[in-house]
Amino acid sequence: MIDVDGVELCTEPFGDRADPPILLIMGTGASMLWWEEGFCRMLAEDGRFVIRYDHRDTGRSVTRERGRPGYTGADLAGDAVGVLDAYGIPAAHVVGVSAGGALAQLIALDRADRILSLVLISTSRAIPGGRELPPPAEEFMRFVSSAEADWSHTASVIDYLVEYARVLAGSRRRFDETAVRDLVRRDVERAHHFAAVRNHDSLPEGERPRRPLSSIAVPTLVIHGTADPMFPFGHGEALAEAIPDAGLLALEGAGHGVDRADWETIVRAVIAHTAADDHGRSGHRKSR
Repeated sequence: MIDVDGVELCTEPFGDRADPPILLIMGTGASMLWWEEGFCRMLAEDGRFVIRYDHRDTGRSVTRERGRPGYTGADLAGDAVGVLDAYGIPAAHVVGVSAGGALAQLIALDRADRILSLVLISTSRAIPGGRELPPPAEEFMRFVSSAEADWSHTASVIDYLVEYARVLAGSRRRFDETAVRDLVRRDVERAHHFAAVRNHDSLPEGERPRRPLSSIAVPTLVIHGTADPMFPFGHGEALAEAIPDAGLLALEGAGHGVDRADWETIVRAVIAHTAADDHGRSGHRKSR
């Protein structure tokens, strides 16, 4: 447990503190468990010091009254920097998925001194501008507009989240319901007050950076599934175009998130991207 300006956050490190640091930022509404332990250990075994953490209102971190969070999306970006402060890390490689990728972009724009490199997975541009982006898939929109859960009833919440995960996974791969249901159950049971996660649904943005994504100068790798129903593949292409010299790695048939089937591919790409080059900087500019 760490304290970030009076906000208590739950964190978990993996690996040797002497190794290059990687901070993992999960999407809003998701606890650190969605960076699965096996994935974190793969990165650590390849020589990285890895930190995952629970956002506010998720997992074992501080929770607020539902409907009255008292913080903004920009505050979540500040929390990530606070995690680095708590571990005494001046700058880290930052890997963000979904909304966590947007938070990573905001940190790179506001606090570039804290970022060694970026890996942006299943996400979109945090700052508007550029080419028009494709809309979410119809099946995704049908689910978010019609599916409901009884947030006071654990079984109902678990069923809802499993079905949501099924939609996010897309339709081009086999969905491992047993593994996902186990993860969701552990997530729900571990949380202080799981219904508080709904606070993330209506967070105000807070103050946004005024600089464009084209001002991001750190090595950046965009990783995106070709069957992502929330942010179709065009979002990943547009993001890679917006950030100078960013690489783009397509995960064929992958949906939204970090699928176990892609762990080896993603870990290999992240390790290569975060390796020091001849000039002492980290990362490489192109990965395809």
